[in-house]
Amino acid sequence: METTFRELAELCEKLESTTKRNLMVNLVSEFIKKLSVEEVEPAISMILGRPFPKWDQRTLEISWATISSIIRKLTSLDWKFFLESFNETGDVGEATRRVFEKSKMRRQSMLIEKPLTILEVRRNFEEIAEVSGVRSREKKERLLEALLGLATPLEAKYIVKILIGEMRTGFHEGLMELAVAKAFGIPHEIIQQATMMRGDIGEVAFIAKKEGREALLKLEFKIFHPIKPMLAQMTENVEKAIKEHGGKTAFEYKLDGARIQIHKSGNTVRIFSRRLTEVTESLPEIIELVRKEVRAKEAILEGEVIAVDEKGKPLPFQHLMRRFRRIRQIEDIKKAIPVKLYLFDALYIDGENLIGLPYIERRRKLADITGNIPLTKQIVTDNVDEAEAFFREAIEAGHEGLLAKKLDSPYTPGIRGKKWFKIKTSLEPLDLVIVAAEYGYGRRHAWLSDYYLAARDEETGEFLIVGKTFKGLTDKEIVEMTERLKKLTIRREARRVIVIPKIVVEVAYNEIQRSPKYKCGMALRFARITRIRDDKSPEEADTIQRLKEIYESQFKHKAKWKIEP
Repeated sequence: METTFRELAELCEKLESTTKRNLMVNLVSEFIKKLSVEEVEPAISMILGRPFPKWDQRTLEISWATISSIIRKLTSLDWKFFLESFNETGDVGEATRRVFEKSKMRRQSMLIEKPLTILEVRRNFEEIAEVSGVRSREKKERLLEALLGLATPLEAKYIVKILIGEMRTGFHEGLMELAVAKAFGIPHEIIQQATMMRGDIGEVAFIAKKEGREALLKLEFKIFHPIKPMLAQMTENVEKAIKEHGGKTAFEYKLDGARIQIHKSGNTVRIFSRRLTEVTESLPEIIELVRKEVRAKEAILEGEVIAVDEKGKPLPFQHLMRRFRRIRQIEDIKKAIPVKLYLFDALYIDGENLIGLPYIERRRKLADITGNIPLTKQIVTDNVDEAEAFFREAIEAGHEGLLAKKLDSPYTPGIRGKKWFKIKTSLEPLDLVIVAAEYGYGRRHAWLSDYYLAARDEETGEFLIVGKTFKGLTDKEIVEMTERLKKLTIRREARRVIVIPKIVVEVAYNEIQRSPKYKCGMALRFARITRIRDDKSPEEADTIQRLKEIYESQFKHKAKWKIEP
């Protein structure tokens, strides 16, 4: 008998009501233990707020405007009630549940004996994702309306949360790995390693349920299944990096571009962004370059794509993002915004898994197969003066700074540690999410040009406002941002709109200060947007916990107000 979607929704309700990690892990572990093999991956993806596994490139492409119109149609309620519920809870899913409960419509689900199941919800998502062509929007609307028409209020809450990608139970992938390990009696380290290989805990859990521990131990990379990138910490200067790494360190240019993961099998090449989203169609010249130059039948490589001018000098990051958002008229934009590829790491070459090898060895193997594709410029040194001169050289060449990589460091997907450091000229900017915006004044009166910036709370998944800014974007970017935010708007309050947290922006600031104005107790001083990070997801935004660490580090030698937890 298939597991009902109601049971999954009830589990998510329990997760939402507790902050005790051990209890959360136990609840999820017991739930997934009883699932059938076919239910494991869909259930895990949905609990984490995704309709499909992370590697799956299908998207639902349903806007909030469409979702809200379907909710109104099904419930026939004054929309003010939804807005009042949202004002009270700050949660779109919970507001949906309340609207469904209040609706006097006789729900279709009451007329049938068989309730929705996890697999039926997945099949509905698949149908929606596969709709294309003429009148695809209307077809998607009908399919979603049919699904929500069969849902109870609680089920509707979590279907909507999955649709908009905002689960907010506080149960993240790290906890899911623990739950899977406990459910199937497999050491956590093995689950972690398998997840690194496949890039998706749902797929790992499916294999664990179906084939057990031994199958996980034999897992290798799967071409065209992107994996999470290894991340770097910020450090103040080259001297600290050399000291932390215990001597000789590989210093490389930190390019102002987009990090990509290249998968090659024979003549087929596909490219994924750091969000694990496929961007192959946007970069046809990179595809041809890899086909021509990479001397390996199969490979998973990492690199950086930068936009360049006619002289080959780096252009600002926003020019590159125009390429990444474009899948039509590519030939025209290829001429307008040329790009250049630099490679810096190899994870897999012709059947050999490289992530456990020392970095310097991976780099050597990379150089052996890349032909005329340049690698990021590098020196290996323990001399501070030499490293500082190389840093100045990188800045003068139009790049962001340096990366310092420990020579013997393995590749650890998804982990931000001290094996790799970023070194820049100023305070590390923050990646924050726009959660609201206001219309401007004067010539900006028709544009949403004043943005509320939020960081993610690791404990709850909630986005907490840490500041507001109208600085940084060009007029053209503000016009484009206005259109994007309108599509994400949940409600309007006079000149302000509240939006679904989807858009990530990079934000520079002078310092973090104590502020009773915001729930988190902190505010950014002189915040300004430096670029729009379409290559990052809201889940990759900086956290409140990280902001607290930065706040503490600002006051090593002077008194401070304590930020309340």
